[in-house]
Order: sequence, then C-alpha cells, then structure tokens
Amino acid sequence: MIHVDRQRSPRDLVGKIDRLFALSAGKIRSIERTWRPDAGAPVFTVQGRYQTRGWTEWTQGFQFGSALLQFDATGDAEFLDLGRSHTVNRMAPYLTHMGVHDHGFNNVCTYGTLWRLAREKRIMAGEWERELYALALKVSGAVQARRWTRLPGGGFIYSFNGAHSLFVDTIRSLRALALGHLLGQPLMEEQDEKISLLDRLVQHARATAQWSVYYGRGRDRFDVRGRVAHESLFNVSTGTYRGPSTQQGYSPFSTWTRGLAWAMLGFAEEIEFLETLPDAALDGSGGRPEIRAMMIDAARATCDHYIDIAAADGVPYWDAGAPGLAELEGWRERPADPFNDHEPVDASAAAIAAQALLRLGRVVKDKRYEQAGLRVLDTLFDEPYLSVDSGHQGLLLHSVYHRPNGWDYVPPGARTPRGESSQWGDYHAREAALYVKRLAEGAPYLAFFGPTDDGAGGGNARSLDE
Repeated sequence: MIHVDRQRSPRDLVGKIDRLFALSAGKIRSIERTWRPDAGAPVFTVQGRYQTRGWTEWTQGFQFGSALLQFDATGDAEFLDLGRSHTVNRMAPYLTHMGVHDHGFNNVCTYGTLWRLAREKRIMAGEWERELYALALKVSGAVQARRWTRLPGGGFIYSFNGAHSLFVDTIRSLRALALGHLLGQPLMEEQDEKISLLDRLVQHARATAQWSVYYGRGRDRFDVRGRVAHESLFNVSTGTYRGPSTQQGYSPFSTWTRGLAWAMLGFAEEIEFLETLPDAALDGSGGRPEIRAMMIDAARATCDHYIDIAAADGVPYWDAGAPGLAELEGWRERPADPFNDHEPVDASAAAIAAQALLRLGRVVKDKRYEQAGLRVLDTLFDEPYLSVDSGHQGLLLHSVYHRPNGWDYVPPGARTPRGESSQWGDYHAREAALYVKRLAEGAPYLAFFGPTDDGAGGGNARSLDE
C-alpha cells in the first residue's frame, strides 16, 4: 500500500524533473544514432540497448513522441525538429493501420502532440501544417472507431486478437476518437451511415467499465473492487460476455498492474475531455450525469486498488497475484525491491499510474490521489529507477514487457528481469514529468486535447497546492 510519508507539492519535484530531462536528451540522441528504421520500432532494452520485438507496431509513436515531449519541457529545437520530421516522414502508415487498437498511442503521441503544441502557440506552424496534423487525427480517429464489435446496447473497439477480444489497454486509445470528434470527424459506414466518434468513445468506455473493471459486488469469486481483467471475451454472434482472460498478466483472476494503470489513466483523461464538451453533445450517448458517474466510478475504483496493491513507495510488482509475492513477506508495507529473485517490479506501470492519480485528484478534488501520484513520481525520478548511466539507452529502469512469454531480459546470476527499459515506460515518465513541471510553473494545463476556448479542462492552469 502506498505510504504518503510527507506532503509534497509539484514544486518539490522540480529539481528531479530537471535532472530527468537532462538525462533524457542523451537517451533520445543515442537511440537516434543507433536506430535502424528497417528493423521496426524500438520496444525495450536488452543490456541497455533498444531492440525491436515483433508483435504489433505499437511503440513507434512513443519514440518520436518522446522527442516532442523533450522539446516541450526544455524548448530545445533539436528535439522538435527530430520529432516533427519523423512524424511527417514515417508515421503515415500508422494512420490507416486497420489491424491494431493502438491509434491513441502511435498517433496521438505524435500528430496529436504537434497539433497541441501548435494550438498552445508553442511552435510556429503555418495553416497547411496545422491542417496536416488535424487531417491525420481525423483519419486515425475514424479508422480506430471502425474496429468495432457490437454488443446489445453498445460495443467496443476490439483488440488485435480478434472481434471477440476487449483489451483494457484500449481505454487510452479513446484519445484518438476524442480528437477526431473534436475536429468534427464522423465515421462514414456503408450506405453513408454517419457514426459519431463521441458515441463510440462513450460506448467503449462503458463496456470497459462494465466488463474490464470489478467493483466488489459479487460478480465472481475473485471480485475485488478496482481489480481489472486484461482481456474480456465475448461471443461475437450474440454479444454475450464469456469471461476474463489475459495476455500479459499472471492469470485472468489476478491484476496485471500495467493493465490496471492503463485503465486508471484512460478513464481520468476521458473524464477531463468530456468536461470540456457541452451537455447537449452527450445527450445522445446517455447524458452527462450517467456517463460521468460511470467513468468516475471506474476511475476511483482502479486508482484505489492501485494505491492498495502497490508497494509502500508507489511502485507495483508486475502482477498483484504473481505467485512469487508469497516469498516476499510484507511486500506491500515496504518499498518495492527491483532486485529480488521472486517477482519483478514494473516501473512503467508506476509511471502511467502516477499521472492517472494526479489527474483524477484534480477532477474529484481529492488530495489523497494527488499525494499518492506525487509520491510515486518522487520514487521514480531517482535511482534506482532513473537511468543515470549514459551508456544505457533507457530512461526509466525496471520495466516489464511480457513476463509470461519470457521476453524480458534476465541478467546472468539473477532469476527475474531487472535493469531494463521500455518505450512506453520512458515516454510516460517524460509525460508525467512534463505534467508536473507545468503544474509547478503555473503553465497551461497539460491535456491531450490542448487548450479550450472557455478556459475549462486543458485551458485551465492550476497547481495542486493551490
């Protein structure tokens, strides 16, 4: 359980954040020097060097998006040029990638970040450049929304496993639908049927909240409030729910902590987005009161569960039900041990979850979530999680990719993975650092949808310690 040992403000982390971005610059340059585009996107490190791993191409946006975050945090135009040129020259195939549920990762982190920076007037972008980014986001949102399995009264964006499969990760890909809707894009189906991206966003969030998140209401014998199932399975002929499953967790009845973190952040960000829309926009999808209550219930449950199952310093082990935890007596009451030989920690889950805790705390005005989020980042932005070795290409150490498949590097003499990084872990460490940096400086609030005309949501800058 996370122990908030003292009260923190965003300003308390500024020194660590400055150090993080100073180290980050060298990591990005190192990857750029050694990365071979024909080998595929970098995924995770092996002995400190980024490698590719064929499964789906879901990490390319994190690589280029990291350069854009580096510019956002430091103003160094080298990283703007790098992120912008790679986005324009290499990301087009991802806009029309019909086979994945990851548009919110690849395209919002790149085209979406450039579009946001232009709207914030952080970069000089002419009309045609802004239109390019907007068109890319319209296409991406519609393509993602097209990957659809119908359920009675709703539906969901199905995973790369097939139409029967709802992944909890996909809640964060809803950002692609959000931006498409914001830009006025519908999905055009057969016989010119016009489908609202906002309606599909809400339907997918509702399916995730209903089937991927547990609430302690006796759904099954493992129904613990806030627990999530990585994958939910359906009979596509009837839309009937069949049961939980997992790809990267220990079991369908335990909580894979990165999946938990994706749910936390996905719900928190979509709540922020929906608060910028007029009530009338939500009337056709169930109305604001029902939608907001559903999303806040899911966000609170998952964030509460994370606080409960993380170690005292805010870093979780890779799965809350991993069998080796039985050998780590009192693991929830002391700092996580990334060097133990029983079960690995997952710092990438912590980086994702920390931002979720901070955003939810702001939405519901609950300092408990805000302080938990700052506690997590205070741990991550220092050794042994911050990578200070200039020879290591990763920024955030002790990330886990796919424990069941054995894809993570185990060093000689050890029995568990450790000391390596992932593109999503590094990206979300940078994104969380930028988020807190803006809070500390009283800068415009960081939101994927950028500033809003009325000053709400993305345009409402405020500090957690106001």
